[in-house]
Amino acid sequence: MIRGGISIFKGRRVLLLQGPLGPFFSRLAFDLTQAGAVVSKIDFNGGDWAFSPRGSITFRGRASAWPAFFENVLNERRIDMVLLFGDCRSMHREAHEIAAKRGIELGVFEEGYVRPDYITLERFGVNGHSKISRDPDFYFNTTPQELPPTIEVDGSFWQATKWAVLYYLASALLYPFFRHYQHHRPLTLWEGLPWLRGTWRKHFFAQKEKGILKELATTRSKQFFLVALQVHNDAQVHVHSDFDSVAAFIEDVVFSFIQFAPPDTDLVIKHHPLDRGYHDHSRLINSLLSKHGVQARGRYIHDQHLPTLLENARGVVLVNSTVGLSALHYGTPLMVCGSAIYDMQGLTYQGSLHTFWSEAQTMSMDRELYERFRNYLIENTQLNGSFYKRLNIAGSRAGLMWAKPVDNH
Repeated sequence: MIRGGISIFKGRRVLLLQGPLGPFFSRLAFDLTQAGAVVSKIDFNGGDWAFSPRGSITFRGRASAWPAFFENVLNERRIDMVLLFGDCRSMHREAHEIAAKRGIELGVFEEGYVRPDYITLERFGVNGHSKISRDPDFYFNTTPQELPPTIEVDGSFWQATKWAVLYYLASALLYPFFRHYQHHRPLTLWEGLPWLRGTWRKHFFAQKEKGILKELATTRSKQFFLVALQVHNDAQVHVHSDFDSVAAFIEDVVFSFIQFAPPDTDLVIKHHPLDRGYHDHSRLINSLLSKHGVQARGRYIHDQHLPTLLENARGVVLVNSTVGLSALHYGTPLMVCGSAIYDMQGLTYQGSLHTFWSEAQTMSMDRELYERFRNYLIENTQLNGSFYKRLNIAGSRAGLMWAKPVDNH
């Protein structure tokens, strides 16, 4: 979808559904219009409305009325392309099915597979819904293209925080106009509390965990397995894996480690930074380790330097996370317990979790396959930029670096 550059939207009738928090979709609408597209936008709540371009369409009905409403918009606006952020939200899933049946092209935005300098735009779906090939031969038979230089996206955390606060504030204030809307997480001003709690925990654990990174990088180097957790409401857990929750994943991994891992190895479980204010798994992890009398072999950490952890881990276990691509970058043996686009022969361990613990040390990754896969991924699904902080790109209000049109002659 992105190889032709933004010029591929010329003459298209594009419908934008729900986007990321903040003004990204409004800015994107301007860029698409400048490229020659006719753009429409549907708002579902006050936060959407506050950041939408003028003339957007408002849906204020019950969820049961959404399919018919969506079909009417497709007909009245003669839409031939739908763009949305996240393909697991209930209204987006229904829109996806309707668009597919009607032969309407659909593009899905998501946080970048390759972070922090990219965002994802992929035709049909992302992650477990992605159509990216999992066949190594595909990448060996594809001629790698030279990628343009990447413009670094400096820290966007505070920008994202600002947009989140304003989005939730607008959603709360305008709730009377969108009474039937159901968000995939609580859409109230109380959501500010986890962010405050997360800030406090960040400083608390920074003090509590002093010295751990040095130990893992020296005396315990290659003697521990790193487990990377997901956010509690991540679709990678609830949609694209067999686990009911992050807690269920932790229980399975700890049980397997205790039963099958070499006795001289440790288990290091890393909390997801965006889940810091919502959950603390300390009690669960301590309980599981204590039950089997192996407290000394387990650690629960938060904001330790990820590259250092990956360089020194004997192996990495996760559901599906961008940490996986980072692990491959460092050549660290990787076990995927969910559905990931990079989970294929030659890159990740293809056996069971129970055998991974003992075989990780002898596993080798195909470096050429990784480079070819990453190159293809960036060329075909990644846009240099951020949802929350604009790059200084001439001619782009959204601050995205689009590829130049591909010359097929």
